[in-house]
Amino acid sequence: MSVKVRFAPSPTGELHVGNARVAILNWLFARSQGGVFLLRMDDTDEARSTKAFEEGIYADLDWLGLGHDEFLRQSDRYARYDEAVETLKADGRLYPCFETPDELEMKRKIRLGQGKPPVYDRGALDLSDDDRKKLEAEGRKPHWRFRLLDEAVEWDDLGRGAVHFAPGHLSDPVLIREDGRPLYTLSSVVDDGDTKVSHVIRGEDHVANTAVQVQLFKALGFDVPEFSHLPLMVGAEGKKLSKREGSLSLRELREEGMESLAVVTYLARLGTSHAPEGSETLEHLASDFDIRGFGRAAPRYDPTELSNLNAKVLHHLPFDQVQSRLKEQGLDEVSEAFWAAIHGNIDGLNEAKYWWDVCHGEITPLVEAEDKDFIAFAADHLPEGDWDETTWKAWTVAVKDATGRKGKQLFLPLRKALTGRDHGPELKDLMPLIGRDRVLARLTS
Repeated sequence: MSVKVRFAPSPTGELHVGNARVAILNWLFARSQGGVFLLRMDDTDEARSTKAFEEGIYADLDWLGLGHDEFLRQSDRYARYDEAVETLKADGRLYPCFETPDELEMKRKIRLGQGKPPVYDRGALDLSDDDRKKLEAEGRKPHWRFRLLDEAVEWDDLGRGAVHFAPGHLSDPVLIREDGRPLYTLSSVVDDGDTKVSHVIRGEDHVANTAVQVQLFKALGFDVPEFSHLPLMVGAEGKKLSKREGSLSLRELREEGMESLAVVTYLARLGTSHAPEGSETLEHLASDFDIRGFGRAAPRYDPTELSNLNAKVLHHLPFDQVQSRLKEQGLDEVSEAFWAAIHGNIDGLNEAKYWWDVCHGEITPLVEAEDKDFIAFAADHLPEGDWDETTWKAWTVAVKDATGRKGKQLFLPLRKALTGRDHGPELKDLMPLIGRDRVLARLTS
């Protein structure tokens, strides 16, 4: 089978980690199968869709490294949806309904009270032509429902296994609004059918929609794609994702200095038995991807785990992959030695600026009152000549022998005076970068 998947965001808001996970899994599946990744812009909600949100989606996908092979825009395809509507009407599968929302709610409550499934009772099918004309004369405009066949709907779901919907347990879905615009159920099926999408990978909140769409694919003469419905992410405490989890939009994660590869790896592995290591590449993730490898439990999105993974990813990034980004932060003449010194001790690339200032700029030394004499003594015993990775040890051994200080009492005051912090990269690596003049100035300031 020729594999084609699609990611279909609506430009009505920013992409968040839930959307991103769907995009990532579709992209990885396509790449693992040598298939096609289609980006479809579902922009038929004209009141809420904006160009700014659309541009933001492009920026987010580009940041994640998820390039698309084909593109489709729903707002260009209204005429095609109209053709599908006429086909369904001609086949007797689409019928007009005139109930108001309040009337439909009343019907739903009555059926529940009778112990029946709260599905639409198809009352509109009993209307005569005169009844419909009378309702239209009153100013009512019909919405149009797709008449489901009274048969079970079944499929082998790549995420859930065997899925079965018994006849009579689904409402005939509304496909056309009162204003004549198509709803997602129709437009998505027409698009998937026309573009020959082979696999639809999405959240399990779409399972009931899929049962309807299976019949709609068949009614329009399309091959039915394969489906994979995966559990929706929840927060670290097992509840619905919310702002309590921290930043959820990709824009926010990007602005915080999160590595795109960390986000992709974390979301790709979430819900599987494979813990991310931080050394993965997109190619590795694709070659190792298994659409059936996700558990049935709702995966828990934990920003702390993502942050920890982000640090691991940074620790594995070679200098040539960060050099241009460091320069974009204003770190002129950044060197591989600098990256080698700091990359194992930062959680985000935005932290590099501070350590650049430590090595090449100005910081505020931290010297406790009780350590002033010790720091002054250490300054008097700074090694002369060229400095390398042995300088720190030679200096601290000499100071230790002369003062009797050792361990934390020896190293911590020196670190705070030279870097302004009580933790960070190895000073044996930093001292040659800071240089003797700058070290001396900080010890004697």
